[in-house]
Amino acid sequence: MKIIIAGAGEVGFHLAKLLSYESQEIVLIDNNRESLKYAENHLDIRIIHGNALSLSLLNDAGVKNSDLFIAVTSEESLNITLSALAKQLGCKRTIARISNIEFISSKDKVSFKDIGVDELISPEDLAANEIQQLLDQSAFFNNRKFDDGALTLIGTTLEAEAAFIGKTVKEAASVFQDIHFMPIAIQRKGTQFSIIPRGDSVFEEGDDVFFITLEEGVEEIYKLTGKVKTPIKNVMILGGGKIAFNTARKLSENKIKVSLIEQNKEKAIELADKLSDVMVINGDGRNLELLEEENLNSMDAFISVTGNSETNIMSCLMASSKNINKTIALVENMDYFKLSHSIGIDNLINKKLLAANTIFRYIRRGEVVDITTLNNLDVEILEFIVKNTSKVANLKVKDIDFPRTAIIGGVIKEGKGIIALGDYIILPDDRVVVCCLPEAVEKVESLFS
Repeated sequence: MKIIIAGAGEVGFHLAKLLSYESQEIVLIDNNRESLKYAENHLDIRIIHGNALSLSLLNDAGVKNSDLFIAVTSEESLNITLSALAKQLGCKRTIARISNIEFISSKDKVSFKDIGVDELISPEDLAANEIQQLLDQSAFFNNRKFDDGALTLIGTTLEAEAAFIGKTVKEAASVFQDIHFMPIAIQRKGTQFSIIPRGDSVFEEGDDVFFITLEEGVEEIYKLTGKVKTPIKNVMILGGGKIAFNTARKLSENKIKVSLIEQNKEKAIELADKLSDVMVINGDGRNLELLEEENLNSMDAFISVTGNSETNIMSCLMASSKNINKTIALVENMDYFKLSHSIGIDNLINKKLLAANTIFRYIRRGEVVDITTLNNLDVEILEFIVKNTSKVANLKVKDIDFPRTAIIGGVIKEGKGIIALGDYIILPDDRVVVCCLPEAVEKVESLFS
């Protein structure tokens, strides 16, 4: 499969990295030599320096014979134009990154396919959706749904009251007659090392544990961990950009009381006009006195989505010091994304990473249909569709030559989630969710190829 990516920023680089795992033929185009040089030094891809709007450059990239063109530059209008050009020049499919959420919500009124853009991706809309998902299970972090919730990924820190501290995975699971969840990754307190748990792995206080669970398994995990399910009723949002606006709108539609703080007076007035059910406050959200005056202490969640990563991190740390149950910070720098809640913030989100992973899911036509990463862990979550020719097809889970640094979290069969234990037989068309360390990815992919 030949794929051309216009834009070598963080989204384009991450996409190229994901696709390079499959030995796809990838061409990366950008005006910035430094970005291209970094990509060339780290990835096995072809790079082209220049303006992607050049027809001769697009022809040199082989757009006529390409299977997919992805425009992820920082300019929305350029991405749409490039995608339309690529389609007219012969590319089979196109995807454009946009920032205007109206384009996505108005798909029934405006057909972008008619001008050559097959898919639109909005990082801002994806970030707002991610925030909403994280608030749905406020006691946990890394809430991630597979196939509309057939399986769910959640993470939690084990406190002293957790019922299975000091117990093995097998002993903890025996508390329930039927297994509705599976631990897939553990990070010990104070370390940067990820553990793929086995039956004899012991849970320790302070562990960050990630589970794949069925819907009914969520309640079981609440009981085992001693977490309390607290409904989110009051939320404070710092920032007045597109992510803040979309998040506030969605939360208020769900009858959640939202206070939004924006420093720019004109923007605050504009937001107040558009968000009639949201309390919009004009002020500096870095001012603790202001936050306390606006009832910070009574909030169930604090979300900081300004354009400054450091402001978002520091304001969330400030909110955490006031015992706010849930804090979410938007970060632009991918390096910050690795910090996660270990610094006192429940969740860090990166809209570029969300966009890259979403585009990746759109374009995969092989066995892997989904991929995601966990905050602060060097593990990957892969979702495979089993083919008739896959090495795992028609085998029991316990009979598969699976690497020790990988684990099957669950299976989705005909839209229904299953926690697949040792005697479960993997069949063609099953969708299998696997957690693995980086060194096991190649081996795991070979089993499903």
